[in-house]
Amino acid sequence: MSVKQDKSGAGLPISRIETIADGSVNPNRVGFAGLSAAAAEGWLLETGDILFSHINSVEHVGKCAVYRGVPEVLVHGMNLLNLRCDQGKIVPEFAKYLIRSPGFRGCLASFINKAVNQASVSIGNLRTIPVIVPPLSEQRSIAAILDQADALRSKRREALAQLDSIKQAIFIDMFGDPRQLPRAWPSAPLSALGRVTTGRTPPTSKEGMFGGAVPFITPGDLESEHPAKRTLTAEGVAEINPVRAGATLVCCIGTVGKMGMAKVRSGFNQQINAVDWNSTVDDTYGLAALFFRKGELAAQAASTTVPILNKSTFEKFEIQVPPLDLQRIFAARIQAVEGLKITHRAALAESDALFASLQHRAFAVQVA
Repeated sequence: MSVKQDKSGAGLPISRIETIADGSVNPNRVGFAGLSAAAAEGWLLETGDILFSHINSVEHVGKCAVYRGVPEVLVHGMNLLNLRCDQGKIVPEFAKYLIRSPGFRGCLASFINKAVNQASVSIGNLRTIPVIVPPLSEQRSIAAILDQADALRSKRREALAQLDSIKQAIFIDMFGDPRQLPRAWPSAPLSALGRVTTGRTPPTSKEGMFGGAVPFITPGDLESEHPAKRTLTAEGVAEINPVRAGATLVCCIGTVGKMGMAKVRSGFNQQINAVDWNSTVDDTYGLAALFFRKGELAAQAASTTVPILNKSTFEKFEIQVPPLDLQRIFAARIQAVEGLKITHRAALAESDALFASLQHRAFAVQVA
């Protein structure tokens, strides 16, 4: 249904691209247009319908989710296709996993039309992809097995998210919420709590700057569990000002407030300011204290086409400084949580490998 959507909450919910962003139909990510059931008749989804993203960024074209009656009534919006299964021939949950299988996605990729800001696949091309489906009983069995394997992966991801929440809860329990009425610890500007430096990029005109052992951190690497995408040679490091392991890195141009910790001696680019904490601040506490205030950091950025938080303003930003012994107790507790996260990440990797193996076995010959 082609209708202008809003977030008013008035009338029946309408599907939109964001509705299936996490691979399921999320009732909290829908649109509204004040529609009544009578006005939307003919566009109401049925249980078992598959919402399919045909206009999106390249990697998200083909994303799909099965509608299972939540929310109770949902209008089919124009930015997602509706694939309505003939359930005498194909089970919706099986069809979902078939569409997500590498073989189907490989066929789909050849039909994706790429534009400047988005990509798309036409209904006509989608219809031409031939598939092979087993008997309904086998489809149900495959879908049930993959559902179980996928549920295990989801639980691992939820556990990791909960561990991040625990870290925040530990901070608030020990130090109070710095965004509200913090405890009466003394405060000091960052310039008094460590050395603040702005990153540099080695000159690209010189050869042999990149490809060594020292991470070169950019904003895209911050708040990521993955290693930095680029590295520096010894010659590259000599051209910049690296920081020691433990320093806090904060993006101050673009996504202001995005941050992380240097896990080893690292270089970083000019979009990032580093705080190399002095002896009054524990590294883990310093990062956490700034992380809770990232919204305030972003608010202090100059309102330009690209937000910029200049170094002098950043250096004046104040955080509370509790007793060092208390900071170290906090750091030890966070280290224990990080240990649990390592365990869960390893288990998630195993679950992902299991799912991929089951998926391969199920759909090795499902695409004609």
